[in-house]
Amino acid sequence: MQKKYSFNDVLLVPQYSDISTRSNVSVSTSLGKDVNLTLPIISSPMDTVTSNLMATMMSRNGGMGIVHRYNSPEEQANLVFKAASNSDFVGAAIGVSGDFVERAVQCRSAGAKVICIDVAHGHHISVKNAIRKLRDRFGDSIHIMAGNVATSYGFSALESWGADSIRVGIGGGSICSTRVETGHGIPTLSSIFDCASVKRNATLIADGGIRTSGDIVKAIAAGADAVMLGSMIAGTDECPGDFTFIHGKKVKKYRGMASEEAQLDWRGHYSSSEGVSRLIEHKGSVNKILQHITRSVKSGLSYSGCTNIEDFQEVAEFILQSPSSQIESSTHIDKI
Repeated sequence: MQKKYSFNDVLLVPQYSDISTRSNVSVSTSLGKDVNLTLPIISSPMDTVTSNLMATMMSRNGGMGIVHRYNSPEEQANLVFKAASNSDFVGAAIGVSGDFVERAVQCRSAGAKVICIDVAHGHHISVKNAIRKLRDRFGDSIHIMAGNVATSYGFSALESWGADSIRVGIGGGSICSTRVETGHGIPTLSSIFDCASVKRNATLIADGGIRTSGDIVKAIAAGADAVMLGSMIAGTDECPGDFTFIHGKKVKKYRGMASEEAQLDWRGHYSSSEGVSRLIEHKGSVNKILQHITRSVKSGLSYSGCTNIEDFQEVAEFILQSPSSQIESSTHIDKI
């Protein structure tokens, strides 16, 4: 039986650096098909995370937003259109059944540069068929993102089916209960290591279990070309939904799309429940969070003496840390 590891189980070894300032560090990345980001961050296609406002702000900071699909094709295309007039890159999520091809056509016409096949279990024949239908319709002219997968076998399969970028991570999201409900999943960091080890042309997007900027740095060091965020940017001004006040605190809803509540809202029934819904305290504008992430990730690369992601992935060295080391790694001063 193999042992797998999550982000908290590891640290990166500091190395010699001659970098005098973070401004000399680039965190640019390419996802392929001319989708080039100056910040390797993508916002998750959840109905409490990404609509046009989030997609616009992600682009302004060098990342990209994937507009959620939990509405009509016309409504989604309108959100994409609103974001595309202010963004270098915006993506649109689709499913694998029903009107997904027409949804992709409308979002593409509205300005989406990326079509994201958004399902929980990407190593599945329905994803294979969906990619083929999209290629029949668009040829090689569009970037197809697909997932999620947890193994190198799944990653290689999706690439062979025609995916340009692949979301890696199953069951690690903060509001995901897949591992609890189904017993399936792999710690996201180990999935990244596994998928990054194969000979590949498709790019790798780490998705799930990322809670800090340090986790982003670790994901990139392990081989991710970009990371997808949900909880880290939830509760911000740009997230869809209204703020309410609970016990004097300003809060906004954040929910998994496989939660019972989300399924009932967007399709009127639910099958299995593999997510939860929570209230997130107001965080202000996502711009502040993205700027903090940018500074921290650049600093992370500099601790390994690197000025770009490619060099960083070549020299990054991981170590395992003990439970007591994990405590030491976090702030641990007593509160007054």
